[in-house]
Amino acid sequence: MAEEITQSQKPSKPLVWNDPVYRALFFQVLVLGGVISLGYILVSNTLINLERQGIASGFGFLRGTAGFSILMTLIDYSEEDSYFWAFVVSLLNTLLVAGIGIFFATILGFFIGVCRLSSNWMLSKIAAVYIETLRNIPLLLQIFFWYFGVLRGLPSPGNSISILDSYFLNIRGLYSPSPIFEDGFDLILWAIFAAFVGIFCIFRWARKRQQETGQQFPVFFSSFGLMIGLPLIATVFAGFPLSWEYPVLKGFNFTGGFVIIPELVALSLALSLYTASFIAEIVRAGILAISRGQTEASYALGLQTWPTLRLVVIPQALRVIIPPLTNQYLNLTKNSSLAAAIAYPDLVLVFAGTVLMQTGQAVEIIAITMAVYLAISLVISAFMNWYNKKMALVES
Repeated sequence: MAEEITQSQKPSKPLVWNDPVYRALFFQVLVLGGVISLGYILVSNTLINLERQGIASGFGFLRGTAGFSILMTLIDYSEEDSYFWAFVVSLLNTLLVAGIGIFFATILGFFIGVCRLSSNWMLSKIAAVYIETLRNIPLLLQIFFWYFGVLRGLPSPGNSISILDSYFLNIRGLYSPSPIFEDGFDLILWAIFAAFVGIFCIFRWARKRQQETGQQFPVFFSSFGLMIGLPLIATVFAGFPLSWEYPVLKGFNFTGGFVIIPELVALSLALSLYTASFIAEIVRAGILAISRGQTEASYALGLQTWPTLRLVVIPQALRVIIPPLTNQYLNLTKNSSLAAAIAYPDLVLVFAGTVLMQTGQAVEIIAITMAVYLAISLVISAFMNWYNKKMALVES
């Protein structure tokens, strides 16, 4: 009798639909099934509509002949190349302008951010005016200003501005001598690689030495000497395997040499100056987040303003600076798509513009373009997250 009472008092197992675990699993499967069904419907309707319009789906069009020229190329390209090669060329142009923008925006942004906190009244106000002006003017208008307002006002090729009879500046760009690499130049490349390895080793050794002894090593001058000295020695041993091709005016334009087109300059300037105004405020906020006692302690130990900023304040401020700085890098990369407004041959203008118009493969081309920008953004985010973890303070 007691056993029957005990068994009757045991809590009954809840029904499946009352179990929160199974219920959550059910709704997740339901939502996933709905998303898959919706995606299937969209893809099916798209394929049906493309078939009705006589447009073949797939990525076979990438093997077709492009048949058009590209204004600026970092690698060899001709009209007989495929659409895929045109895609590669435009992607490299996008990466180039994004890289240039990130590099100069970072340097200028850090400089302006530090100047914003300067005790010099004039310097601080100039930095404040720069920030408030540049970040409140739309980026597209800044691109138009540099391209149409400044660079399009340069003279024609026949009246080019000559610099040392080797560089020529006109409305079509800056023409400069281009290097011609001869036999033996690979020795110089190996010397440059060895210099980078040496600089890395010196930096690691100097950092460890400073942590152990507190003594600083002149890393900058040593690295500079190594970067200049090794390639120079290799150049002498290889017999100067480098010559130059100079631009020459023939008819209405220059031939030979290397040209930096005005579209690249205008876009790089606008992206760098615009993004630098936001980076400057991020840097200022990061520095202000550091306790004033850190600076006072550094001064008490005899450090001057610049060593205090470089060795004490900035390393700690990076914890605050890096996360929003990552967002600015991503914004700059995506904003580079505005290049189409001034006909800079980036991914959007060449691939999502010209190639799309010629092939009509709108779905595939837009999907590829979106995937490329997504991949670039994920790579930048992954690198910055790794750097953020590396710079994080570790409590011992």
